[in-house]
Amino acid sequence: MTDEQLIEKILSGDRDAFRLLMEKYQQQVFYVAMGFVHSREDAEDITRDVFIRVFHSLSSFKEKSLFSTWLYRITMNTSINHINKNKRRNFFTEAGDSLINLFNRSNEERDAHEQLEATEIEKTIQKAIDELPIKQRKAFILSKYEELSQREIAEIMETTEGAVEQLLVRARKNLQNKLAHIVGK
Repeated sequence: MTDEQLIEKILSGDRDAFRLLMEKYQQQVFYVAMGFVHSREDAEDITRDVFIRVFHSLSSFKEKSLFSTWLYRITMNTSINHINKNKRRNFFTEAGDSLINLFNRSNEERDAHEQLEATEIEKTIQKAIDELPIKQRKAFILSKYEELSQREIAEIMETTEGAVEQLLVRARKNLQNKLAHIVGK
């Protein structure tokens, strides 16, 4: 069943059609959210919020673009709003979570030093992505996490393919500069 057919059924009150639409796109929404928030729990919350927004605003979808394009826009905006609301996260909560994750991993995976180093590298990469200018971050996440083409990203971001290409080039350059000390190890 096409997205258009599902939307038509949903708008006529068919809740099973909405469930099918959710099942079709839930994983994609989750991965985009993860690209922004780097937390499974937060990404799950964002995914839920996205589908609540979709349900309530589906009647305003004009079909000028693909449904998936509209959904990606909602997902990116919801993710950014979530980040802005939670920007002042308690440092000690994050540090505590990292220690819990560190000690909950099996000893067979890595010794404690390697685990700590891997956790720090992962946090450094996530921080570097988070510090990208918002347009670069959006383009980078859609490209790397969702593996969308520049044409698809341009449509989602309502810009040109050339602009997307420049955003991706700048994002890569910024990330290389911020992560040079890791690569240089």
